[in-house]
Order: sequence, then C-alpha cells, then structure tokens
Amino acid sequence: MPATLILKPGREKSLLRRHPWIFSGAVARVDGQPQTGETVEVRAADGTWLARAAYSPHSQIIARVWTFDPDEDLTPAFFRARLERALSARYPLISNLQLPALRLVNAESDRLPGLIVDRYADFLVCQFLAAGAERWKREIVTALAELIPSAGIYERSDVEVRAKEGLEPVTGVLAGLAPPELIEIEENECRFWVDVQRGHKTGFYLDQRDNRAAVRAAAHGREVLNCFAYTGGFGVAALRGGAAHVTHVETSASALELAQKNVTLNGLDSARVENVVGDVFAVLRQYRDARRQFDLIILDPPKFIDSRSQLERASRGYKDINLLAFKLLRLGGLLFTFSCSGLLEADLFQKIVADAALDAKRDPQIVRRLSQAPDHPVALSYPEGGYLKGLVCRVAG
Repeated sequence: MPATLILKPGREKSLLRRHPWIFSGAVARVDGQPQTGETVEVRAADGTWLARAAYSPHSQIIARVWTFDPDEDLTPAFFRARLERALSARYPLISNLQLPALRLVNAESDRLPGLIVDRYADFLVCQFLAAGAERWKREIVTALAELIPSAGIYERSDVEVRAKEGLEPVTGVLAGLAPPELIEIEENECRFWVDVQRGHKTGFYLDQRDNRAAVRAAAHGREVLNCFAYTGGFGVAALRGGAAHVTHVETSASALELAQKNVTLNGLDSARVENVVGDVFAVLRQYRDARRQFDLIILDPPKFIDSRSQLERASRGYKDINLLAFKLLRLGGLLFTFSCSGLLEADLFQKIVADAALDAKRDPQIVRRLSQAPDHPVALSYPEGGYLKGLVCRVAG
C-alpha cells in the first residue's frame, strides 16, 4: 500500500487550484515510510483524495504533484505521455522558427516537476532538480531517447537547488555521445558557441531569446553597455542590429573569451567591441565617476534571491545597479533591465527601478515589458514559473 500524506485542515486549497507544491508545514502526518522521490498519495484532513506526488523529506517543498487524476498511475508510459505533450506544444516553434536551440521541457509548467530538457543542435541537456525527477531519471531518459533523435543526452544537474532535495550534484553522459567542447547554434540570424558541459544553466540563456531580438531592433547607431554579459548574447544581437560600439562587462574572463569568439563567429568588427573583466557594481561606479555615457544599457544579473530572507538585501542590489545605469544613460537612451529572481514579484521590481530613477534624478518611461521566451511557458496554476521579468525604460529627452 502506498504511503500517504495527510494535510492539515484547510491546507488543501492550493491543490484544489492545481498548484503542484506541498509545503512541509501543510502536512499533518505521513502514513507509511516513503523513501526520497517515492510516489505518495495526498489526502485532505477529511480523507478526500487529492493527488499523487513525489516525496522529498529533505525539502521545505515536501512533495511535488505528478497528477491530480486518481486514475493516472506513475509508470514509464506516464512519463512518455507527459514528454510527448510537452514536445507537441513546441512543434509550432520548432517547425515555424526552425530553432536549433530551445527548451523542450519546462518543469512544473509542463507538469513534470523538477525536470528541465533543453536542445542544442544534435544534443539534449537535462537537469533533474527534484527528488521525484531523480527517482524516475532512467525512465525519462529512455523516453527522451525514443522520442527525440539526438547524438547524445547530457546531464547538468550541478545546481545548488539539488542540495535542498538531499541530492548530490551530478553531470555526465546519460545516453549516446558526449557533447563537443562547444556546440554552434543559430538564433535570429545570430550564431553562438555554447558550452553545455561547463556553461551557466544548461549552457545558454535560452529564455532571453526574444529579448535579445528586442535589443537588436533598438541598437542601431547606439553605444551599448552590456552588463553581466556572460558569453555576449545581447552584445552580438546589438552589433547585428548596427550598434556603433558594445562594451561587455563580466566577472568571468573565460566567458568573455567565448563572447569574443561569438563576435568572430558572426563576422562582426572586433574594433566595435570592448571586453571588460570586472565586478559590474564596481565598473559602473568607475564609469559614473569618469562621466562615461551610453545610449543603451542592458542589466541582466544572475539570480540575487534564493530565499525570502534575502529579499531586502537583493532589492538593494537591484536598486544600486539600476540607479547607476540611469546615471550613465544619455537623454533618449534605453535601459533594458531584468530580474530572473522568481521571489521578486513584478510589481516590486518595477517599484525598485522607479526608486532608482528617482534617486538618479531621471524621468524615464516604461516603453515595453519583457518576459521569458514562449518555449518557457508558465502554467496559470503555477505563477512561480514566470520568473523572468524585464522593463525597457527610455530616459526622457
């Protein structure tokens, strides 16, 4: 008989709205002795059946729901069907846009909690971020290999969130061949080298695809400052759009080396590019003191927030970089500013940017709101999936 989580009275409301997370504080007791990642039944305090979920005793999120259908059992066929559903939803993107790099499975929003699958040309790169996904890894990889022809499937489960699930970091080949040191992809007529074995996330920020296109459309003739540049995605897009000059600022020298290779790969003029290795906060202050000015600035920082206890400190960090950016913008200039911190809500992010503009004594307008690319969908029942938020602000001339 499967183990069962019995919820406290009234704590079933989120599940009735089909939210996939169950927090430990909502659980009255656990009947049975489930192992990490094992499938458990979830019942309300009155015994009403609610869901089947993956048990994770080490995490504050003690269970992640696989299904709200009492007739749906967890089998290899279940995972194959869920993967087929995620792939079919992306067929228009694959066929119409001919994307060689995109997200194929977006975790909870594709009803596969803790599972990320990205495609880079002939290779699939996976992240198993939660205990349930880890437990079913072999079955998931088998289904992926059958459904998506690829040269190889590679794992990048080397992220801190696995520690919260009681899991060790893991990388390596899951099926087929190991990926080469660099994989070439094309996006909106821009070409990029991607390091899927050592790069950020699964190698590239696929979620920013449409926002790179927006920068390209706005960059003509402008002097551009690309902060937290990583491998130069926004910078290459700006140069493709006719930017007069791009300055990349990034702490990682190796990332900037790859950024320069991406400039060369696209046949762009290296004389129009400056690569600066340094802390963005410090470099922005140096530019402020030197009275440097730019026409377009991109702020795409890493996630500043891992828990609500860090929210106040992270808010100060966001305000600091946005304040400095506003001071560096010429009149009529554009600021593309982002947050990928899911715990920072969009309204608070806008307030932080507004406060930064006020302190910088600038009077910007929001001309566009940005989000993640459509291969990173957000389930309406799971708003936390909408982590990426961006504003395009124009400094009034």
